Amino acid sequence: MNQVSDRLASLSPSATLAMSQKSAELKAKGCDVINLSVGEPDFYTPDNIKQAAKKAIDENYSFYTPVPGYPALRKAIVEKLKRENNLDYTVDQIVCSNGAKQSVCNTILCLINPGDEVIIPAPFWVSYSEMVKLAGGENVIVNAGQDQDFKITAEQLEKAITPKTKAIILCSPSNPTGAIYSHDELKALADVLAKHEQIMIISDEIYEHINYVGKHESIAQFENVRDRVVIVNGVSKCYAMTGWRLGWIAAPLWVAKAAIKLQGQYTSGPSSISQKAAEIAYTGDQSSVETMRQAFERRRDLIVKLAKEIPGFKVNVPEGAFYLFPDCSSYFGKSYNGKTINSSSDLALFLLEEGLVACVGGDAFASPNNIRMSYATSEDKITEAFRRIKETLAKLK
Repeated sequence: MNQVSDRLASLSPSATLAMSQKSAELKAKGCDVINLSVGEPDFYTPDNIKQAAKKAIDENYSFYTPVPGYPALRKAIVEKLKRENNLDYTVDQIVCSNGAKQSVCNTILCLINPGDEVIIPAPFWVSYSEMVKLAGGENVIVNAGQDQDFKITAEQLEKAITPKTKAIILCSPSNPTGAIYSHDELKALADVLAKHEQIMIISDEIYEHINYVGKHESIAQFENVRDRVVIVNGVSKCYAMTGWRLGWIAAPLWVAKAAIKLQGQYTSGPSSISQKAAEIAYTGDQSSVETMRQAFERRRDLIVKLAKEIPGFKVNVPEGAFYLFPDCSSYFGKSYNGKTINSSSDLALFLLEEGLVACVGGDAFASPNNIRMSYATSEDKITEAFRRIKETLAKLK
């Protein structure tokens, strides 16, 4: 009898990867699909980083690496945290992994026991809740609607905390909404969390540099919670290095040691070549980061303008990351060719099949009225995508 473990059976497949796969299958059949489903910069990795990787190959960096990463890379991350975030860490507090996704999962597996509650503000990235399930934890979803810019308040947080609460996962700038918590908003959350010493804070800051409203703010800056914050970050988004698979945590020493113990048993250290490339990403010329940020900001302005022209879409202006998350619920109940739209996932599938534009329904992000559109693609493709979206949605009656 072929039967997977209960652990695996309880997991949902990644909706973002599933939609990306569907669009790839249509492309393979010769369909001209515009993919707005994938959370990946369309830029190439900057040349100085690629050169560092080539040099590492020539210098025979081809052996197993230390489980938490090369000391030189971890030192570069410590220096980055001081330089850019005014945060003090030691090399021993940095653990590098095979992408920030593994860094988040390592942290959850190190902290959460069966029955522990984890607060997740919604909308949230699809994998957080599944990782909590994997650890046997209980997800406590706190909804932050579009009317509050998709950000939870200190009052909402206080109400969600119970004696079983073990952690909260924050993501700012946010996937899927582009929302950014301000200094004062984070301070208000920190002041609540400071009263509950059992709660760890997992702060996903992978979109740190894709910010259109000013300086990045980390909850780790607040003294009253600093020793309970695990920062998750990496090189994938701001240096266009998604395929290099290099993420990291900056954590209290006991969490870092636990993550090393865990990682040592199931993946060991990340790629030697990726680490040498990431070292230069952090220590080398940073001009490409700002060039890409400016391009994303232009695309943000374009997609907001075009989305506001779609009848029935309720659009907010994202402050960071590269996602638009409009409310599309005005189309629920409408039909075309025998197909009725009952959810945002139905609408995403309809846009793919009828309009050849790939998006992701908000159901996967615990926000069923919304649809996620990535604008990590060219302005020409965004313009054409929205021409198709407008034309396709007009068919629904």
